[in-house]
Amino acid sequence: MEATAQEVDAAVRAAHAARGALADRAVRAAFLRTAADRLEAARDQLVEAADAETALGPVRLTGELARTCYQLRAFADIVDEGAFLDVIIDHPDDTATPPVPDLRRYKVPLGVVAVYSASNFPFAFSVAGGDTASALGAGCPVVVKAHPDHPALSELVARVLRDAADEHGIPRGVVGLVHGFEAGLELIRHPLVAAAGFTGSVRGGRALFDAAAARPVPIPFHGELGSLNPVLVTEAAAAERAEAIGAGLAGSVTLGVGQFCVKPGLVLAPAGAAGDRLVKSLTDAVGDTRPGVLLDHRMRDNFVAGVAERAGLEDVESPVTPGADGEHTVSAGFLMVPARRLAAEGAHDLLLEECFGPVTVVARYEDESEATAVLSRLPGNLSATVHLSDAEAAGEGRGAELLAELTPLAGRVLVNAWPTGVAVAPAQHHGGPYPATTSTSTSVGGTAIERWMRPVAYQNTPEALLPPELRDDNPLGLPRRFDGRLER
Repeated sequence: MEATAQEVDAAVRAAHAARGALADRAVRAAFLRTAADRLEAARDQLVEAADAETALGPVRLTGELARTCYQLRAFADIVDEGAFLDVIIDHPDDTATPPVPDLRRYKVPLGVVAVYSASNFPFAFSVAGGDTASALGAGCPVVVKAHPDHPALSELVARVLRDAADEHGIPRGVVGLVHGFEAGLELIRHPLVAAAGFTGSVRGGRALFDAAAARPVPIPFHGELGSLNPVLVTEAAAAERAEAIGAGLAGSVTLGVGQFCVKPGLVLAPAGAAGDRLVKSLTDAVGDTRPGVLLDHRMRDNFVAGVAERAGLEDVESPVTPGADGEHTVSAGFLMVPARRLAAEGAHDLLLEECFGPVTVVARYEDESEATAVLSRLPGNLSATVHLSDAEAAGEGRGAELLAELTPLAGRVLVNAWPTGVAVAPAQHHGGPYPATTSTSTSVGGTAIERWMRPVAYQNTPEALLPPELRDDNPLGLPRRFDGRLER
């Protein structure tokens, strides 16, 4: 089933040849909506296939498929509106210093996009996921490298998308699909691939990122690699609602058997009596969580080994021991360590690395400076969370200061909430400083479309030669900035 170099080449060339069919915004918006309709019509078959390969369960998978269809329709709406083209028109101004010529700028699609599917979201971050939806919305055909954890589902979803393309006269090659590790490397190196999107491990993503940069013509690589997603609980917040915070943390850590990219992997909690109440609540809630199945045996082995290695470090306790439970399942748990062990470089640095699965590390801090020292050592993250008391949230105390400390660490900063559950919304940002992502863009939300476009400006170009998007009379009715004025 693994694609040969020749098959990868054929898929990329077929996608490249389909570019013109996506030029009409109305056609591609209709294509995205039809794809959503057809995925919904095939829901029972798709969910059954997904559950057979991932064991994520029909309820979770049905919800994820609904999210995927919503996402396709959301990008169709963005395409219809046209603001993503970022049209700017400046007429000549001889009085400026230096003089301004006639300049007209908008964004055009990059070309074929390589999409690397994720294991933990077989719909929303796979063949029809956000990378594909946003790339097609931008006018870019895609070639998807299927994830080996759900190959059959990948084929079914690709067929649905191609059938939707047929309905609008778009060549079926607009969505290519290849399987295999070597195929993934061939894909990133192909000279007709113009950009790539990836969700997965730091090791795999960095290898592809380096390959993208080493090409004779380097290309943008938008990779989501790994994230610890730190949580800071203030002493006042713990005193006010320790039990609720502990229960909420347990739910977030164990959601989806801990296989979400925004699972909180490090929690800074106070060391006093309020912190003890939080830990007891967390212990009770995690202890009541049933064992679950991870996506594959490789992930299970890595989880079991990773937890054992971390638990063996000095001063690390395991109030609820996570690890193997039976032949296929794992049990949830958490580790606890004095925050001072993480405040300086040493063997405990392992606790500052993501461990994929239902486990988190609770670091108990004695004072604010200890918590700040730990935060200062963290790499980039997708999310960072602070739990404040009511008074702190109202502006008293260090609430604003703590937000300022967390902002450089992550692309999404939360207050009195949990990071699991990434809404598909125009203002969403799912990205962060490296190693969370390899770029400053988002893979969720409307602005994800910007990854697959580049600006081009026309200077002193006769009106008759301009693309319709840049003409003074605005025949397409696009939002634009016209001589400094925003026109809707």
